[in-house]
Amino acid sequence: MTTQLTTRIAAQFATLALDHLSREYPNKLTHALAGPEDVKSPRALHPVFYGSYDWHSCVHGYWLVLHLLRRCPDLPQAARIIDVTQVHFTAANIMAERAYLDLPHNRGFERPYGWAWLLALAGELDTLKLSLPQARVWASALAPLTEAIIERFLEFLPKATYPLRVGTHFNTAFALTLAFDFATQTQHRALTRVIAETARRWHEHDRACQAWEPSGDEFLSPALMEAELMRRVLPTAEFIAWFDDFLPELAVQQPRTLFVPVTVTDRSDGKIAHLDGLNLSRAWCQRALARALPENDPRAEVLRDAAQRHLACALPHVAGDYMGEHWLATFATLALEA
Repeated sequence: MTTQLTTRIAAQFATLALDHLSREYPNKLTHALAGPEDVKSPRALHPVFYGSYDWHSCVHGYWLVLHLLRRCPDLPQAARIIDVTQVHFTAANIMAERAYLDLPHNRGFERPYGWAWLLALAGELDTLKLSLPQARVWASALAPLTEAIIERFLEFLPKATYPLRVGTHFNTAFALTLAFDFATQTQHRALTRVIAETARRWHEHDRACQAWEPSGDEFLSPALMEAELMRRVLPTAEFIAWFDDFLPELAVQQPRTLFVPVTVTDRSDGKIAHLDGLNLSRAWCQRALARALPENDPRAEVLRDAAQRHLACALPHVAGDYMGEHWLATFATLALEA
């Protein structure tokens, strides 16, 4: 079984994403109504991110195809990727998305998962514009939405007393991981500082994680995701010391639950299908954490072996049912590139 992103796999993932980026239905709206004027179709509400079943999946669907285009410029789907992005990433469409966010009752819309993926998308465009001229136009169009999300993070994090340690969209460690990558890449010092301060405030003194997971609809590991966040915000030596205390028995595969791929019984059930994503996101974290450990650290091989098992369970199921295939290729890409 391959454990790396190949051009063949990238083409498969690109086709999956392109087939749902502009597919409006079925659609699961997260939508607050202030009055009857707010009763609208998904595309009327969100002229860019109306596909892929829900807003955040559409955002990271665009991240996926643009990321794959950057990694593999000769993709057979390259022209389709450029065309669909060109049609949707217009100044008028983005301003309509921004106007939706600016409604008073939408201040918390897609917090924090959708916020994080929007910044990841902006970061991808920031990189892609160096090799693809159209990406500069798309990045400029997206800028008002990017600025709105940055402002929301800067406003929200200082008043967020506690982290959210769930394994679903509300997980704050995952959101801060993506947002921190964007902030460091784009040299946004204020956002970098606030995320680092928040991560330390929430997690610096966490010890002996018991890893009460998985739950029945998780697609993120609260334990491993927290470690991935701290890997980013702490200097290397400080992170290793923190990691030693956070998972002190990792070398003997404890907590055992982190090393056992989860069972998925019904991939047509959107919540149960989340568990394929948990296998993929665990593999992503396990591989990345293994690379961060000192040379010859026995924990690295333990993590790599666990990642291989998780990948073997999940990769065959990236496609097959819309409840999974509208989003799983994104997390498969993260895992294969880790």
